[in-house]
Amino acid sequence: MSGIYIHIPFCKQACHYCDFHFSTSMKKKEDMLLAIAKELKMRKNESASEQIETIYFGGGTPSVLTLEEINFLIETVYENYSVSDTPEITLEANPDDLSSEKILELSKSKINRLSIGIQSFFEDDLQMMNRAHNSNEAIACLKESTKYFDTISVDLIYGIPGMSNEKWKQNIETALSFGIPHISSYALTVEPRTALYKLIQTGKIAAPDDEVAQEHFLILVEMLEASQFIHYELSNFAKENYFSRNNSAYWLGKKYIGIGPSAHSYDGVSRSWNVSNNTIYIKSITDTILPKETEILSVTDRYNEYIMTGLRTVWGVSLVRIETEFGNQYLKYLQKQVQKFLDDDLVSIENRILKTTIKGKFLTDGIASDLFYLNLE
Repeated sequence: MSGIYIHIPFCKQACHYCDFHFSTSMKKKEDMLLAIAKELKMRKNESASEQIETIYFGGGTPSVLTLEEINFLIETVYENYSVSDTPEITLEANPDDLSSEKILELSKSKINRLSIGIQSFFEDDLQMMNRAHNSNEAIACLKESTKYFDTISVDLIYGIPGMSNEKWKQNIETALSFGIPHISSYALTVEPRTALYKLIQTGKIAAPDDEVAQEHFLILVEMLEASQFIHYELSNFAKENYFSRNNSAYWLGKKYIGIGPSAHSYDGVSRSWNVSNNTIYIKSITDTILPKETEILSVTDRYNEYIMTGLRTVWGVSLVRIETEFGNQYLKYLQKQVQKFLDDDLVSIENRILKTTIKGKFLTDGIASDLFYLNLE
C-alpha cells in the first residue's frame, strides 16, 4: 500500500496560529498546478510496484482550487500511477469555500472524503484565530456536506484562551449533532514566527494554559468515546470503519509520496522533503530538477520514529517488533526507560504491547521523547 500527499500552498488569509507553508497570493497558482502535475509524472517510478490507496489534498487550503483544477491533478495521478479500485481521496476544505454549488460539484468528482477545518463554532474564537470563515458558514457547510458525503472529518481546536469547559463541550456537541463520523482535534499551540506568537508576546492575547488544554482533552476523549468513537490516534477519533486510511498509513509507518512545496515523503528507509519556497519549487520542477533533500534513516532513527508514532495510536508499540526489527539492545533500553511511566500509571504493557493509559494520553509526546534512544549510533 502506498499514498500520495499533494500540498496546495495557497490560503485566502493567514490564520494566526499556522506555521505551515502557504502563500496568500494566488498569482502563481496556474504555474504551481502545472509544476505539481509535472512532479507527479517525474516521480511515478517511486511507486511503480505498489498500488496507490490514498490521495490526500492538504495545505494551505486545497478547497481554493476549482473543480477543474482538482480533477486535473487527480487525473494526472491516475494517468501515472496504479490506483486501487477503492481509493480514499480526501480534500481538506474551509467552510467559506464550501458553497452549496461547490459541495454538489465535489460530490460528482472522485473526491470521497472531506476534511473540514471548522476549528470552532464560536465567532469570537474564529476571529481570534483569524479564520476566513464565520460560525454561520461552519454550520451551513456541514448541513450541506452531510447530504452528499458519507465520510466527513471535522477539525476542532481546544485550549483556546478564554474557552470554558462548557463552551468546549458545546463545540463537540455541535459537531456530533451532524452525525460526523470522524473528528480530528488539536490543542492550540504557539509556534515561533506566527502572528499568535507575536500577539502573546505583546500581551494582546493570553497564552494557552496547559492545564486547561489537558482538561479539554479529557472532556473530548470522554464525550467522543461515549458516542462510540474510537480514539485510534492521539488527535484522531472515528466511528468504526471510518478511520482515515491516510492518517492510519502515516502512523503505521507505510510509504507515501509528498508532492508540492514543503511536502514530505517516506519510503521505509529514508525521508525526504521539498523546498518550502513556491518560486524555487516551480523553477526547479520546470527545469526537471526535484527540489528536495533526503535523509537516510539509521536504525536508531527508525526506532525513535516507531516509538513516536506507535505510542500515539490505538495499536501501541510492539515489544516483539522492537526486539526482532531493532535488536535486544533497544528492547532492554526501552524496558529500562519506560519503568518510571509504568510506576506512575502513564503507560501499560499487555500482551507485550506498550500503550499510554487514559492518564498518560495527553502526555504522549513527552513520554515518547523520553523513550528515544539518542546515542546508540
